Amino acid sequence: MAYEPRGDHGGPGPSHEGGFVRARGRRPVTDYGSTMAGWMGDRQPRYESSFDGELERPSASYIVNMPPPLARVTTPADSVPTKHLHSSLNKIKHPVNVVRWTPEGRRLLTASSSGEFTLWNGTGFNFETIMQAHDVAIRALAYSHSDDWLLSADHDGIIKYWQPNFNNVQVIQGHRDPIRDIAFSPNDSKFVTASDDSTLKIFDFAGGVAESTLQGHGWDAKSCDWHPSKGLIVSGSKDHLVKLWDPRTQRCLTTLHGHKNNITKTLFERVMGHCLATSARDQTARIFDLRMMRDICLIKGHEKDISTLTWHPIHPNLLSTGGNEGSLHHYLLNEPNTPTGQPNNPAVYESSDPLAAPAQSIFPAHKVPFAHDFAIWSLDWHPLGHILASGSNDRITRFWSRARPGDTDVFQDRYHIGEAAAEVQGTWDRRGGRRQRQEEEEQEAEDEMEGLIDQKMPLRQSASAFPGLPGLTLPANGIPPPPPQIPGVGGMPTTVPLHFPIPGANGGAPPPPPPLPGLDPNNPADLAKIAEMIQRSGFPPPPPPGMIPPGGFMPPPNFAVPPGFPPPPQVPTAADMASDSARRRAPLPSQEESLRMEQKKGNYTRVR
Repeated sequence: MAYEPRGDHGGPGPSHEGGFVRARGRRPVTDYGSTMAGWMGDRQPRYESSFDGELERPSASYIVNMPPPLARVTTPADSVPTKHLHSSLNKIKHPVNVVRWTPEGRRLLTASSSGEFTLWNGTGFNFETIMQAHDVAIRALAYSHSDDWLLSADHDGIIKYWQPNFNNVQVIQGHRDPIRDIAFSPNDSKFVTASDDSTLKIFDFAGGVAESTLQGHGWDAKSCDWHPSKGLIVSGSKDHLVKLWDPRTQRCLTTLHGHKNNITKTLFERVMGHCLATSARDQTARIFDLRMMRDICLIKGHEKDISTLTWHPIHPNLLSTGGNEGSLHHYLLNEPNTPTGQPNNPAVYESSDPLAAPAQSIFPAHKVPFAHDFAIWSLDWHPLGHILASGSNDRITRFWSRARPGDTDVFQDRYHIGEAAAEVQGTWDRRGGRRQRQEEEEQEAEDEMEGLIDQKMPLRQSASAFPGLPGLTLPANGIPPPPPQIPGVGGMPTTVPLHFPIPGANGGAPPPPPPLPGLDPNNPADLAKIAEMIQRSGFPPPPPPGMIPPGGFMPPPNFAVPPGFPPPPQVPTAADMASDSARRRAPLPSQEESLRMEQKKGNYTRVR
């Protein structure tokens, strides 16, 4: 993990405006460029060796040489996300229902209960942009396998098509009830939706019309998924059943009876494609082998209901689950991690009768009990497999990664042992945490304001200097522009000879006006005393600047001011000549007229 400058982090000091600015900490970023470049230089073909670089050791000097998950395909334990990287939250907070990484992994897209899309930077985790995508809560997001399209579904059953630049191109009404999940087919020509109306619908993507409906669940369908390479659909419902469907014939192939409560998530494994993971509100999750059509692993360890789960994109045996109380668990399916006092069941594949052997109990390889304060609704891995994003009902999006070489206090933070215990251990300062949270909120608010300002379109400047009148220009220095020349006629002379001289026409200053008779130019009159004498004699005071007294020169109606001349003085009205303390009020609107207008609309017609 590297660091990037964060504004005014150099310390308190004078700003450009003369004031003082508060110093901010450095923003952590995950720079995986050096590790990917190092791995690409040291890698060898799989049949020879997976990695030929220097082995990693528990020292901070090996941070730059951390191999990515692609370099250690056979060691999934090195990819378990145990370290909290960053917590991102909007200025106006709403529960985060769905989190999805963009296909290239540069940004994280979150969908909230307010119907908003929020984009977070994938390396610095700072705010980038926000937009109102739906009018109600967004329940599902899915990117196509070609990375060219994004589908979103909301609580009103509406489905929207989005391009990678978040240009909305189509809106269709998929269901009348809320849509809980959505998934693309392997060739992106179709997609399937699961709704609270207990049905699944298969849509043609190009036409945007429903081709078939899968019926068979007795209650709300809460989850669905399409196999990454086969014509196979899975669905989970509140009737405690998991069903596998044939999308060609709309026939239910089999029903899996393993859970004892509502199904919350069903997801195919993406690397090998042989397993199916399901979670339910019975505090367990199950792994089914599609070749045997039975459960092979029973996931245990949660004290509350499991709300979501996700597979690792590189390691097929690494599974992460989110609990209803905010805990985050990670499981290695080839390591049971059986606690002391629990029976250790052998793997189903090692049994003499695999079809009759009980499912192997798998316990978490790592726990983060206090990952969130409330239920975790969504989990999603970065395409490279080094960052896990989680969205929760506590309105916070958090990023998780593996610990860096040399980190010794990772397991003693407040997400592992709680705030009270971490404060005792000295790894968490409650007052400092509040101050850090306040600074993070202020920074996110600043980023949001800067992002929204950057997205505003620039004002279109008019080509003419006179707005509203195209083709006309204002006079420069009081001189109107020359008239346009007539085609075929020679230019007119700029000067016209006159038979009499004009004072000041040759560039010199005009002569001063002659002095008035009876006035001494060396001893000018005091205008203030003259005005006071006029007021004592009973004459009306002189008009203010820009006004003419009543009875003076009146401009004719429809008088147009020539270009370059100031407007004529305003004619004072009776209200202007009245006292400044007198204020005229407009008449109040009649209630009878308002009542008649409302009665014409059909309101207030019944007599009480």
